[in-house]
Amino acid sequence: MNTPDLKPLLDALPEKPGCYLMKDAEGTVIYVGKAVNLRHRVRSYFHASAQKNAKTRQLVHRIADIEWIVVASELEALILEMNLIKRYRPRYNVRLKDDKRYPYIKVHWSDPFPKVTVTRRMVEDGSRYFGPYTSVWAVHQTLDVLRRIFPYLTCDRTITGKDRRACLYHDINLCTAPCIGAVTQEEYRQMIADLMDFLEGNSTPVTERLRAEMQEAAEALRFERAAALRDQLLAIEKIVEKQKVISPEYQDSDVIALARADGEAVAQVFFIRGGKLIGREYFVLDGTAEEPDAEVIAGFLKQFYDKAPGIPRQVLLPREVEEAHIIQQWLSSRRGGDKVEIVIPRDEMQRGLIRMAAENAAETLSMLKARWEADTHKQSTALAELQEALRLPAPPNRIECYDISNTQGTYAVGSMVVFEQGVPKKSHYRRFNIRSVVGPDDFASMEEVLRRRFRRWQSIQETKGQPGHKPDPSFARLPDLLIVDGGKGQLSRAVKVLREFDLLERVPVAGLAKREEELFLPGREASLLLERRSQGLYLLQRVRDEAHRFAITAHRKRRAREGIRSTLESIPGIGPQRRKTLLQYFGSLQGIREASLEELIAVPGITARLAHSIKAYLNAE
Repeated sequence: MNTPDLKPLLDALPEKPGCYLMKDAEGTVIYVGKAVNLRHRVRSYFHASAQKNAKTRQLVHRIADIEWIVVASELEALILEMNLIKRYRPRYNVRLKDDKRYPYIKVHWSDPFPKVTVTRRMVEDGSRYFGPYTSVWAVHQTLDVLRRIFPYLTCDRTITGKDRRACLYHDINLCTAPCIGAVTQEEYRQMIADLMDFLEGNSTPVTERLRAEMQEAAEALRFERAAALRDQLLAIEKIVEKQKVISPEYQDSDVIALARADGEAVAQVFFIRGGKLIGREYFVLDGTAEEPDAEVIAGFLKQFYDKAPGIPRQVLLPREVEEAHIIQQWLSSRRGGDKVEIVIPRDEMQRGLIRMAAENAAETLSMLKARWEADTHKQSTALAELQEALRLPAPPNRIECYDISNTQGTYAVGSMVVFEQGVPKKSHYRRFNIRSVVGPDDFASMEEVLRRRFRRWQSIQETKGQPGHKPDPSFARLPDLLIVDGGKGQLSRAVKVLREFDLLERVPVAGLAKREEELFLPGREASLLLERRSQGLYLLQRVRDEAHRFAITAHRKRRAREGIRSTLESIPGIGPQRRKTLLQYFGSLQGIREASLEELIAVPGITARLAHSIKAYLNAE
């Protein structure tokens, strides 16, 4: 759609602060922005001066519709813009790559005896979060070190302090064993508080308190306790010694720099706490092509600190950003009103920190590009090998693989995983709860799954072009290669379904058997064995293993969900609505089991008589 088509919308834009959403002809949001004056900002995209930028030209060429939301202030517009980008992930916005997958360290502080876990989702449940990190491996390495210093709980015991025996972890000094009363709740929580201080870079108060406790224990002739504290102190000091001392002036700062090359961009963050560099993380950015550095940095700041559980007093940037004042205002509000300062280097020390971060960002981008190129070469080789071995007309750029998981025929689930260009396309993964098959019949289950998949494709073809038609992209394309997990039996069922839909000539299909990694093909009696070390076989194994993993995960979730449903609905007076309400209140079956009568009665719809029935039934299990 061209500009004249949009003229009524452009004329209707208000001169107020807010956010605007630009959409393409299919109704997909392709760009989200904010403005102090919506009318002036949106209309500026269509001025000749803006068209000099190739990215803006592409964006404007694709705009078919514009929506806007008016808000009361620029700060509200900033927050709304971040939420809209998070929701729609528009193609033309600067955005964190794979931002949904960043792990955090979670301290379950609201629990009486807090545990420490890794999560990819922050929820307001009274827990404390640290991160985000870019590598889950690095998070687990950090926790391995922390657990040797602060031996926190990892088991699921209900802690009473009266257990007769502790677990093996206590014997190897990886748990303080509050389960047997070896430490009190107060002592255990103090240790977890120390762990959180340590993660925040505040090691001095921790070491000072531990040293005083060690001295007290020694004077009281509690030599075993004193020795344990001594070892804890030595472990902390060993780590602190490795932390680079920056300057007492920078007690609590983040230093951010950017590296860019060939349309790629990486942001590097150095975390300075207590005058020491305690850590660093890098983040890959999408949608940065032809955007000026200041725009890329501003986009990164908003998305990174929207996900960061803690905000520093100072953020050091390599250059000015246009929105600095409003971002600073937002960061201060996120810090509880405590002022946050965005600083551009003023002295040699600050310039040196920015240079160090920029050098690290450049090194990281170089390393990532080398890895991407190596991976691309492997993927191209794998696809070419499969094309040759299976005699395909072209490389199988879209591979779909299917697997079935069940327990003796119950809670059966089929999985569909998709690889494009040799890498997982997780947004296209789908699972199917088996509906028509009774008992353990994987062959019939595979037929059902494939029928439902190709029925969806057929429906999309029949409704294509109709107003309001938004097909599920998982089913909109046919695979270049269809893999079923299994041998001749599963392959024959796949062939049967493809014939039903008249697709056998269009969709190449194969069965991959686990035992000898044999490939079975339609119309061929003997199996095909790929070279053991070939990239093509390695890719097929990855695809098959991913389908198996996804099927098992979906099956376990269904089994757990159905198990909870059947347990609760076996209680007289509990139906679907009350089951749902109970689970919302207590989170799990175990939470309901541990609830007191008073807590159960407080749930809407649960009478005293029904609460007694719930307790009696669950306690008798």
